[in-house]
Amino acid sequence: MKRICLILLLSLFSFAQTAEDVASQLEKTLYSTQTFEARFEHNFYSAVVSTPLKEKGKLYFQKPDSMRWEYTDPEHNIYLFEGDKYQWYFAEDNQLMRGFISNEGHESEILHLLTGQKNLLDFYSTSFSPFPTDNPQNAQIKLTPKQEDNGSYLLLELDKKKWLIHKIIFMDWEGNKTEFQFSRIKVNASLPKNIFELKLPTDVEIIERY
Repeated sequence: MKRICLILLLSLFSFAQTAEDVASQLEKTLYSTQTFEARFEHNFYSAVVSTPLKEKGKLYFQKPDSMRWEYTDPEHNIYLFEGDKYQWYFAEDNQLMRGFISNEGHESEILHLLTGQKNLLDFYSTSFSPFPTDNPQNAQIKLTPKQEDNGSYLLLELDKKKWLIHKIIFMDWEGNKTEFQFSRIKVNASLPKNIFELKLPTDVEIIERY
């Protein structure tokens, strides 16, 4: 009986996952991902403003480096990223802003994750870091940049069946929290035609940031 218990205990330890294992599983999923489509909820919690900013929309991604954030609530805005450039269209103001992508924004961080431009274990220290969730069966890990010592980090929540990202939380050095929660996720499905093109009014105001 003791021998059986010992074997079972050793088996449990052998199947125990580390945070590095979870990060590796995520990388395998991202490597095989050619397209990604999902509904998202975007919540921004400022360190100095008590009322959070809450927005909703849809995200489209296609390798090698195309990404479209289409915000539908409370305002209609489109953020288009391709290569090292961005186009941001603000429908209410009929303005288009375009320029080069900053490596410091959360959009570029998500783009780097989805494209696999950053090897997680090379760029981040990983650890388990539980945070409030509606899905306690999901895996949650913390990614802390190895080359930045400013207090910023990422929290990821992934399902353990397909190893897809369901939530990303960005904590910056000022104490602000940016949270994206994804639902209705589709991977490697055909995307709508011309989804990475912008159809703009002829009288749109263009603001260059090049």
